Amino acid sequence: MKRFTFKKISTLCSLIFALCLFPVISYAAEQTKIGLIDVQKILNESDAGKKAKTDLESIIRSKQSIIDEKGRTIEKLKSELEKQASVLSAEAKKTKEDELEKFIKEYQRLVQDSQAEVKKKEAELTDAILKEVHEIVNKMGEEEGYSIIFEHGMVLYSDKEMDITDAVLKKYNESKVETKK
Repeated sequence: MKRFTFKKISTLCSLIFALCLFPVISYAAEQTKIGLIDVQKILNESDAGKKAKTDLESIIRSKQSIIDEKGRTIEKLKSELEKQASVLSAEAKKTKEDELEKFIKEYQRLVQDSQAEVKKKEAELTDAILKEVHEIVNKMGEEEGYSIIFEHGMVLYSDKEMDITDAVLKKYNESKVETKK
């Protein structure tokens, strides 16, 4: 008669447990509905995202024109200082250099302030869109029986059928049209 050791019994029990658990796991897997969305695609392709991008570009253009004008003023002052350097008194030269330095500091401050303002506006526009998309994703998840919905940027591989970005994008655009009516 063969003797069973504790190790063999433990292995046998584990195998029996796994075989009994397999149908439960496969049933749960069949009931799990997983979705993926590409948030960047929604930000780039939604009507609100396109409008936000256009608004942001308009702000950037207006800021850039002011910055360019200040830059031209600085170049003009530099040029005048170089041309007049030999004929100016030391005191007059110092005054012109101080004026130039003041304009350069104002220019640098303007550039920094403009960049900060554009970043802030971009964050505001993006956050508003993302909040609305999040609400739509939650509603879709509940209504359509999803167990979990991932943001596409974190997933290394997925079946293309799991990607619900286009459905979310469509519902988001529709929700923006409904709110305008």
